[in-house]
Amino acid sequence: MGEVAQMLGQEPSAVRYWSNIFSKYIKPERNAKGNRLFHPQDVECLKTVQYLLKEQGMTLDGVARRLASDKAGVDKTMAVVDSLTKIRTQLEEIYSSL
Repeated sequence: MGEVAQMLGQEPSAVRYWSNIFSKYIKPERNAKGNRLFHPQDVECLKTVQYLLKEQGMTLDGVARRLASDKAGVDKTMAVVDSLTKIRTQLEEIYSSL
């Protein structure tokens, strides 16, 4: 849970909440201690939820409807945003080294 929250830059409580709200799409396993163990597809879905909530300003109901209707389209948009973010980071590193 902590690692996923750190990857997303969110508090663990937010990740836990999203995991519970969108349990139809995010299905972590639990270890013997009861800790959530997220699969890569769960992390991708959490990234999508975060993007829709934080970047697009959608409500939880809106995110649920979007996930139900257009998961593939959201994933493509997320991939583009991730690529652009990485490119920006690389350009900033190049600029700072000049």
